[in-house]
Amino acid sequence: MDEGLKSELQKAGIFTTTVNDLYNWGRGNSLWPLQFGLACCAIEMIATSMSRYDLARFGAEVFRPSPRQADLMIVSGTVTKKMAPQVVRLFKQMPSPKYVIAMGACAISGGPFKQGYNVLKGIDRYIPVDVHIPGCPPRPEALLHAIMTLQRKIAQDTLHPSRRKEEEAERIAALPVPEHGSHDLLPPKHDVLWHPEPVQRS
Repeated sequence: MDEGLKSELQKAGIFTTTVNDLYNWGRGNSLWPLQFGLACCAIEMIATSMSRYDLARFGAEVFRPSPRQADLMIVSGTVTKKMAPQVVRLFKQMPSPKYVIAMGACAISGGPFKQGYNVLKGIDRYIPVDVHIPGCPPRPEALLHAIMTLQRKIAQDTLHPSRRKEEEAERIAALPVPEHGSHDLLPPKHDVLWHPEPVQRS
């Protein structure tokens, strides 16, 4: 539609859009985060939902107690190797489409505990992460920015079925929940998701 005509219609109170844009607007502005936290970043996540920062402005204040009712996982805090299988299991129980925000240095890379034998060096080794929030811990404003970033990502999605997109979703759904081995998690990472850059040594 011509932009001039669209502008004239808007002045008359008539707004035109596509089914795709309307669908994405509804999904992006009604995110339901899963209600769980792992460490100190969870305190910042809780503060974001309180009245001072008011996450409700973005339609994401309904924290669900069940993964089957949630479409957003906020991994807030240190992911230990004891807890990692439970986080992956919760992710697999969430209905599609689903999204993940890795909140804080610990969830992204292990943070200050990276050298610990019991800390997972990034949740993106086991589940696909859409938005990373750096910081230790990140402030509530950073989480609000991540929510807005995720909403922009959702707005670019399409209803048109894509075989590549379906195959990727099937591969991720088929990934096993890691199990505790004698010395480490098995597998230590999912090669489908995590591709570390090769280390260049001189």
